[in-house]
Amino acid sequence: MNLTEVKELYDKYVLATYTRQDLCLVKGSGVRVEDSEGKTYLDFFPGWAVSGTGHRHPRVVRRVTEQLEKILHVSNNFYNDLQGLLAKKIIDHAFPGRVFFANSGAEANEGAIKLARRYGNPGRYEIITMEKSFHGRTLATLTATGQDKIKEGFAPLPEGFKHVPFNDIDAFTSAITKKTVAVIIEPIQGEGGINVPDEKYMHELSGLCREKDILLIVDEVQTCMGRTGEMFAYKHFGIEPDAMTLAKSLGGGLPIGAVVVNEKHAGVLPPGSHASTFGGSPIVCAAALGVFEAIEEEGLLENTVRMGEYLVARLNELAGRLGVIKKIKGKGLMIGVELDVEDASSVADECMKSGLLINCTQKNILRIMPPITVTKEHIDEAVEKLSRALEKI
Repeated sequence: MNLTEVKELYDKYVLATYTRQDLCLVKGSGVRVEDSEGKTYLDFFPGWAVSGTGHRHPRVVRRVTEQLEKILHVSNNFYNDLQGLLAKKIIDHAFPGRVFFANSGAEANEGAIKLARRYGNPGRYEIITMEKSFHGRTLATLTATGQDKIKEGFAPLPEGFKHVPFNDIDAFTSAITKKTVAVIIEPIQGEGGINVPDEKYMHELSGLCREKDILLIVDEVQTCMGRTGEMFAYKHFGIEPDAMTLAKSLGGGLPIGAVVVNEKHAGVLPPGSHASTFGGSPIVCAAALGVFEAIEEEGLLENTVRMGEYLVARLNELAGRLGVIKKIKGKGLMIGVELDVEDASSVADECMKSGLLINCTQKNILRIMPPITVTKEHIDEAVEKLSRALEKI
């Protein structure tokens, strides 16, 4: 079908909950995608950071194809060998603990919220989160999110959430009460504008949580699976969380979420306290194991560090030539380019016209998060397209 035919179907049958670009993607391989009209694009924000190892990575495709010939779904009342193998792989790269599997980042964060509530029951239930954070679109996770715009029209919201400025230890300390049971924090804010906290702040936050028996929950939905140069971004700060939530690139393009609970709190959620019908199905676990295989066997963490440094260097060259760039921030291949304009969405639109897909967030920040398989040649091509788009404004 052509784009017009697809849009007609959407206009008639699909809820209009998204603002969509005039683009229908039908094929993808590695760093590139193709639309319904046959035009190709460099995808530097693949699937909202879901395809972190690139579109249809061969190791992911191989594992999923093999599993398709066996069984698609297994009830969580039975054992599933791939779920066990994936849980072990996650724990091997994280901290001693146990894993609960869900289908998305919002579901994973819901699980973490339930963990915290049950841990503090009955007297402690308040959870502190950060301004400009993003944790999901369910009622609980949008309430946890520190952005008012996504909460409009959904009152009354669940109680028990406080928001404080990011990277401000005094604000966090002042917000703690006898009812505080947990803090949920992104180790790097994504939707909030690629905001990286100070290492001292993260250490002090972790220390306060230990001192006051507050659960430290890190939301790694966008930062996981090598995006920042570490398998999980909390490792940059030398801390160990009580729980961690994963999703997006964990499944290599398929829907999966996970709550990773530190061993000392693994008994907080006993049988019957939480569940997910489709969570951790053999298909998505096979895909996630393929993602780990790709990262480990192809040296993708090292590639992320090298290519991240190269991308920042190229962007700094651009900033030196074009005064519109105010700041470049981030870690690894999770980069934010802050522009000296009120609305940078036109830049992202112009990039799309020239064959480069990026994202605009917080009105004036370009979010650039290519697959961690990206090469210098891809980056050079992308920077050239971005340069032409910036020159037009």
